[in-house]
Amino acid sequence: MKKKNKILLGLASLTLVAALVGCGSKEDSKESKAINENKIVVGVTSGPHEQITEVAAKVAKKNGLEVELKTFSDYVLPNTSLAEGDLDVNNYQHKPFLDAFNKDHNTDLVPVAKTILNPMGIYSEKYKSLDAVPDGATFGLPNDPTNGARALFVLQEAGYIKLKDGADLTASIRDVEENKKNLKFIELEAAQIPKQLSEVDLAAINTNFALDAGINPKKDSILLESTDSPYVNYIVVRAENKNDPTIKKFVEAYQSDEVRKFIEEEFKGSVIPGW
Repeated sequence: MKKKNKILLGLASLTLVAALVGCGSKEDSKESKAINENKIVVGVTSGPHEQITEVAAKVAKKNGLEVELKTFSDYVLPNTSLAEGDLDVNNYQHKPFLDAFNKDHNTDLVPVAKTILNPMGIYSEKYKSLDAVPDGATFGLPNDPTNGARALFVLQEAGYIKLKDGADLTASIRDVEENKKNLKFIELEAAQIPKQLSEVDLAAINTNFALDAGINPKKDSILLESTDSPYVNYIVVRAENKNDPTIKKFVEAYQSDEVRKFIEEEFKGSVIPGW
């Protein structure tokens, strides 16, 4: 009887091991599964990213790749949707934002190709230049860490503030060491700043939100971010798909001459090809 029990126990153990191995193999297979070679789902934010990716989708279709677009109105859901597998790709963010998101959400999303630069602009309904802005003026600053820091670096590059030595791309108003015009920073939600521009003396606005509000960055800004900015945007995927041939096919479509021509003609310098 004891011998029989030992045999049954051994068989049960082998069955459990086999089941665990089988589960592990299935999971490994899932993680390394290639993206559909004929169709991908791409997440974008509304505005320029959506418009440009629509053109890239037409180029991709001519090369046998169908692109389905999903449009988002915020900066978080495109990444969570990608991490959870609802998207194959997203296209809307710069690397400082991606790095912060990965750190905060314990995700492993990676940039695979440059897309565009949406130069951040400084705007005012009251003043035609930064020199005309009075001492103690109120400044609307995006309240998310990456875009808030970006606005501060735009001001520093123009010589209106100085940040502490060592301040990086997560700098905040606490890092402002010198403030030439004693600007009073008011932190606001980035998407809402165009609607609140009249309530402050001047403000930093992301290009996509400016365009959505009918503001032309090249014509209407009193200061525009320079083209050597580190905030160029990227096509982003899950780490296991970074070398997937379908992704490479989409990148080729995006970085095509047709897309470059569309960007230059449609946005006339307010959005710049980054590749």
